[in-house]
Amino acid sequence: MDTKRKLIILADAAKYDASCASSGTSKRNSVGGTGVGSTEGAGICHSYAPDGRCISLLKILLTNWCIYDCLYCVNRESSNVDRARFTVDEVVRLTLDFYRRNVIEGLFLSSGIIRTPDYTMEQVIEVARSLREDHDFRGYIHLKTIPDASDELVLKAGRYADRLSVNIELPTAEALQALAPEKESGAIKRSMARIKLQQDDYADGRRSKARSMAAAGPKIVKPPKFAPAGQSTQMIVGADASDDRQILQTSSTLYGAYGLKRVYYSAFSPIPDASARLPLRAAPLMREHRLYQADWLMRFYGFAEDEICTDGGMLSLDVDPKLAWALANPAQFPVDLNRAPKDRLLRVPGLGIRSVDRIVSARRLRSVRRDDLDRLRVPLGKVLPFVVLPDHRPAGADHTALVTRIAHKAKANQRAENDSLQGDLFAGIAVP
Repeated sequence: MDTKRKLIILADAAKYDASCASSGTSKRNSVGGTGVGSTEGAGICHSYAPDGRCISLLKILLTNWCIYDCLYCVNRESSNVDRARFTVDEVVRLTLDFYRRNVIEGLFLSSGIIRTPDYTMEQVIEVARSLREDHDFRGYIHLKTIPDASDELVLKAGRYADRLSVNIELPTAEALQALAPEKESGAIKRSMARIKLQQDDYADGRRSKARSMAAAGPKIVKPPKFAPAGQSTQMIVGADASDDRQILQTSSTLYGAYGLKRVYYSAFSPIPDASARLPLRAAPLMREHRLYQADWLMRFYGFAEDEICTDGGMLSLDVDPKLAWALANPAQFPVDLNRAPKDRLLRVPGLGIRSVDRIVSARRLRSVRRDDLDRLRVPLGKVLPFVVLPDHRPAGADHTALVTRIAHKAKANQRAENDSLQGDLFAGIAVP
């Protein structure tokens, strides 16, 4: 099989893994004429950094052969799909060729499990080692960690990769046991713990060096960098009966216990010749979208996972989680923008982190008024029903009517957005 045919098969096989955003790593480039690649440039891309830069990644599997038979996976052992396997040299050559053509800025490499977890991990690491050491590649590398791989291999992978990830797969250990009996939740979490331990060791080494320099004591050798962009994971949404509260509780635990940078959510999509234990329909794309919004609220807005979901344990598909929380907690509003602490401002629908920071800075000089919000580019239609200003106070009946109109408008907008998302998904699937 030629390389082009392998690329078609293995790039398509990798599309189900969402945990490949390129961000958070150290800045490197080859502007001075040394090395190949960059973590800073932009090209024809599908991943976005926090500052809005679009960063391209060659996203492929080393192979879609697999000794595991996970029911939800299109590449499972019993699946009737075309199979292919790259050699290490082929992946290295593709990465360098695509970079030189200004198509990519980095590599996301995963793999089905072949022979043993350690053997597979060795092959994946060898790609990164060759790129870094043989070709001085300075672009972004994200490696998928095999859960049962040895500690030594995890350590080696982190020295070549910017980010490591190991997929939690499903929200609960019971769901994983039912749908992927050959995988063990404990092994996945042990891999996450090993990565976290190595990151902590590196951070401790940096702090020790800083203290040594400050005290002019003996020189401390800083340990080599280990996965500077951290680790991430992915959960499949809708393949089992877990509700959104369970999913967010799992995410909260992963962030707290293992220091993950991101948890990615992937709406379940039916696969050919699927098991009767799997749903017949795809999970709503809007559910995936709402989980990302709720995840953002937990990480940056001070919300706890148990206060975001409804009593039934699910997120509203009609309105975003922040607005849904505000509508369910009318006693918390209206909020005085000139007196309320920052953590309360962050709970006002329509106010983002930057908007809140600007309001806090502005009110130190004088009272913030309605016209000031307009100059700060705050969406007045979303914010005014929930706030008090010197020249604005929502009346009881008017406030209720305005909030109701917002809810109905949001519902209509989100339905249109859902149709658009579905169209984008099908359009994306059609592209090899």
